[in-house]
Amino acid sequence: MPNHVYATIMLCAGIGIPVLAALNAALGQRMGSPAAAAVILFCVALVVAGVAAIVTGPRALVHAAGAPPHLFLAGTLVAFYVLSVTAIAPKFGIGNAVFFVLVGQLISAAVIDHFGLFGAPIKGMTLARSGGLALMVAGVLLTQRA
Repeated sequence: MPNHVYATIMLCAGIGIPVLAALNAALGQRMGSPAAAAVILFCVALVVAGVAAIVTGPRALVHAAGAPPHLFLAGTLVAFYVLSVTAIAPKFGIGNAVFFVLVGQLISAAVIDHFGLFGAPIKGMTLARSGGLALMVAGVLLTQRA
């Protein structure tokens, strides 16, 4: 696929993060339990991911058995994100919650790229890249100050 298609898909995924936060926070408040709302979210996500896996190649699932255990930490991280944003966003604000998530993502992505962690291609931290990240953080900060 061309890079502009990848960029468009990732832009849509990024748009979905605050929408997910707002919807699940509202569900958690309605249910009186952020954890129960997270369970509902993960059940729906399991069905959607299951259908996608069946459509795109169900045999790939058997390869999970041979994967290194640390790769399954991703499930814990997504659960932590969903539980924390569902519980905190209604009290802290969707914008504030997503602001700190974005700053964390920028820092984490820079470290992963710099060291090539988890098999990612190495993209060293240069002065220009550091400046770009600082500008992104400043931009996100400005959106919350207004």
